[in-house]
Amino acid sequence: MPEPAPLRLFHTAEHPCGYWPGRLARDLVFEPGDPRLADSYAQALSWGFRRSGDLVYRPHCHGCRACVPVRIPVADFAPDRSQRRCLARNADVQVRILPAGESAERFELYRRYLVGRHPGGGMDDHGKTEFAQFLVGSWSQGRFLELRADGRLLAVAVTDLVEDALSAVYTFYDPGEAARGLGTLAILHQIDWARREGRHHLYLGYWIAGHPKMDYKRRFQPLEHFEGRGWRPLPRGDA
Repeated sequence: MPEPAPLRLFHTAEHPCGYWPGRLARDLVFEPGDPRLADSYAQALSWGFRRSGDLVYRPHCHGCRACVPVRIPVADFAPDRSQRRCLARNADVQVRILPAGESAERFELYRRYLVGRHPGGGMDDHGKTEFAQFLVGSWSQGRFLELRADGRLLAVAVTDLVEDALSAVYTFYDPGEAARGLGTLAILHQIDWARREGRHHLYLGYWIAGHPKMDYKRRFQPLEHFEGRGWRPLPRGDA
C-alpha cells in the first residue's frame, strides 16, 4: 500500500501585518480543508503553528522573525507576586469549562471587547457567522473557559485540547473590568486546568518582544520558545 501523501503547506500572499502598522506579513499555512488536519494539529502546535478558525498557520515573513512561538511547561510554573494578587483580586470569580459555541451572551461580550480593545483592528464588522468561523471552527476539539462573577459573564478563553497540551486560542473579556486583569486570570486558570488533567504544556501562541499587546506573555515563567528545531527555555533576560 503506498504511503499517504504528506500534508501540503502553502505561503500566503503578503498582507498588512496585524501587529505592526506599516509592515507586510505572510504566513505558512497547512492546506485548508484537508481532513487530516484534526489528527495533525498536535504535531503542528509542536512545530510552532497556531489555529485561527479552520486555518493552521505560522508567520513566515521576509526579513522578520518577531513572532516567537511560546508555551508554558505547566508542572514547573509558579505564579509570581503580581499573578497571585490577580488571583486574590478575583476570588469572587467562578470558572466553568463548556463546549465551544456561539450564544447571544458570548457574542455580545465579544463585540464589546473588539470595540473596546481593538477598534479599527479589522474585526469590527464580525457577526455571528464570523464569530463561529474564527473561534469555533469545524474540526478542532475546542472548549470555552468562562469566567463569571455574580452570574455575569466577564471573560471567555477559547481553548483547544490536544493529546498532552492545551492551546490558548483567543480570549475576550469585558473591557470595563480592566482592573481585574482578566487576560492574566484566564491564563492562570488554563494553566490550572492543564495541570489538573496531567497535560504537559499550555501553548500561548506568539510572543513579540516589546509589543504592547503581546509582550505580557513573558511574565509567565518558565517559558519555552520554538527556535526552529525544537523547544528551548526562553532566557529570562530575553523575556
